[in-house]
Amino acid sequence: MADVILKTQAKAHGGRDGHVKSDNGVIDFKLAMPKKGQEVNDATNPEQLFAAGYSACFDGALNLMAQKAKKEIESEIEAEVSLVKDESDGGFKIAVTLNALVQGVSDDEAKELVHKAHQFCPYSKATAGNVDVTLNVKTK
Repeated sequence: MADVILKTQAKAHGGRDGHVKSDNGVIDFKLAMPKKGQEVNDATNPEQLFAAGYSACFDGALNLMAQKAKKEIESEIEAEVSLVKDESDGGFKIAVTLNALVQGVSDDEAKELVHKAHQFCPYSKATAGNVDVTLNVKTK
C-alpha cells in the first residue's frame, strides 16, 4: 500500500433504514431507504453521502488543475447520484452526473480543466470502469 495521507472511518448499523456516524461525530445521520417518487426530509441515504463526498473531492481536483494551469477560477460542482437497475445481475448500481459550473475561463478551457480533474480526482479513479460518470460543463 502507498503512503497513507488520511485515514478515517464511519460506522453504519441498520442498513439503509439505520444510522451512520463518523469517527469524529461530525457525520451523525439517520438513514432512510429512498422510495421511488417520495422524498425523505428527516434522513439521508448512501447516495446523498456519496454525492457530497464526490462533489467536494472533484471541486478540489478541479481547482488544483486550474492552479497548475495558472488559471483563476471559481467553481461549483453538483453531483447527481442515481440508484439504477443493474441489468447484469438484477441488482442495483449507481450512476453519477457531475455538473460543473466554472467561472473565469472560456468554455474550451473549462472543459479541459474538468476532464483533467476527472483523471486526477480520487473518487473518479475509484469509480473508473465501475460507475457510469457523465460530465457536464457550464461557464458563466
